[in-house]
Amino acid sequence: MAVLVNPPGETPPAEGSIGEAHEERADGGIWEHPGLWTALIVIGALAVAGFFLARIFGYG
Repeated sequence: MAVLVNPPGETPPAEGSIGEAHEERADGGIWEHPGLWTALIVIGALAVAGFFLARIFGYG
């Protein structure tokens, strides 16, 4: 049978101890918002496609 080092009811240090909380990481700002980048890419792609469609149909 295993020998208990810690008293019953006390969490051993290696099994889920919350003695040291992690520090909250700072917000990365605009770099961590992929939806914004996706929207910019889609808008740019639509603008380029619109330009070529306008050239095909004689506008410009």
